[in-house]
Amino acid sequence: MSGPFPINFLHFGWIDAADVLLVTVLLYQLYKLLRGSVALNVALGLISFYLLYLVVKATGMELLTKILGQFMSVGVLASIILFQQEIRRFLLSVGKATALERVRSWTWGRPIDGPPLSVGPFVEAAKSLSSKYTGALICFTQASDLSAFAESGDRLDAEISKRLLLSIFNKTSPLHDGAVIITNGRIQAARCILPVSENPDVPASLGLRHRAAIGLSEITDAVVLVVSEETGAMSLVRHGVVYRDLATAELRARLNEWLLTGDSRAKAMGAATNAAV
Repeated sequence: MSGPFPINFLHFGWIDAADVLLVTVLLYQLYKLLRGSVALNVALGLISFYLLYLVVKATGMELLTKILGQFMSVGVLASIILFQQEIRRFLLSVGKATALERVRSWTWGRPIDGPPLSVGPFVEAAKSLSSKYTGALICFTQASDLSAFAESGDRLDAEISKRLLLSIFNKTSPLHDGAVIITNGRIQAARCILPVSENPDVPASLGLRHRAAIGLSEITDAVVLVVSEETGAMSLVRHGVVYRDLATAELRARLNEWLLTGDSRAKAMGAATNAAV
């Protein structure tokens, strides 16, 4: 007897319980990753196809089993092609959960203490652009590397300021058509091209800017600020989810929550308090 729960000829032990639990957690995480995207429907179709294959094989239908077996033999390769974006997001989330991300922030036993990112210039610039119905697209780099997208535009490596952001997104500026990428507290590049989301569930009311923001957030962990040129509404996009029609205070609160760590948030709030005094 290999375990405490014998069922006829089956022996369900602690290892089996741990195995089932881990598979359940893995399937739940995959469901969370695919939820709300067209990939979920594709995954359900593949699972249904596999269950059909098992039934056909169990009933002894040799010809149909061989035909379906040929499709199953290339199932792994087909899944990699179909779910390449989802697999990338899954591996990214796994990498962020490991200690490697903590190790990257330490140098010779001391944490790298860079200047905290101030969300004030972005909020004030978005508010001004919104009042003038001027579109804007600002991407904040997190753990994912956005260098490939930055190379599609014009590199600036400039200090962040409200006036510079307003100048970039001015309708007469040659840099206004595209996205601005923020990395390490600086404006890395402007006029950048982003991948457009192919999710059919995206509302038709959202334009190309929002679809580009959703597309980037689907394959990276970047936070994207969008100002609509048609309505002037300010929105944030994260992990493929759009938070629309944000007020200035809510926009500031969400940016502080998503972009600043605990220490950086405290420093930024302290700096804002000193500036107000």
